[in-house]
Amino acid sequence: MEAVKRIKRELMYKGTILSMYKDTVEANGHVAEWDFIHHDGAAAVVPVTDEGKILMVRQYRNALNRETLEIPAGKLDAPDEKKYDCAYRELEEETGYHSDDLDYLLTVNTTIAFCDEAIDIFVARNLKPTKQHLDEDEVIDVEEWDIADLQQLIYEGKLTDGKTVAAIMTYAAKYGK
Repeated sequence: MEAVKRIKRELMYKGTILSMYKDTVEANGHVAEWDFIHHDGAAAVVPVTDEGKILMVRQYRNALNRETLEIPAGKLDAPDEKKYDCAYRELEEETGYHSDDLDYLLTVNTTIAFCDEAIDIFVARNLKPTKQHLDEDEVIDVEEWDIADLQQLIYEGKLTDGKTVAAIMTYAAKYGK
């Protein structure tokens, strides 16, 4: 396979959570323009109650113009923030629970064709109730689910968020739930 060589990268847009670039590349002797989106990264959590239920968040997602059911997650506050620290913060902010028992589960690259976003996903146990700390524009409902019911939603095509699908299926495979 012939190597692809980036010739130029030009910033086209800088937003609050992403930067969009136009890359000029040379591949197979041809010059082409490719879109590239940079995202600093994120962390997500599979919060497991003492009864083995998974805490899920239901929230409106503008890109889909509907509510979705997801594991709690959020972007890094700074490019150098540790994803472990982000996971702790997002767990409490979105669910109103805290945990000192976070274990790494997996990393997901969300859309490798054009974006470098990577989400580290952790499992949280020994949850302690605290209080949600939502942003002014966030409305999040917290729900308890059995892992088998979440898997059924995935099989039926009703739960489609990539990080959540990967997390639920990996958790089930790893912990035999």
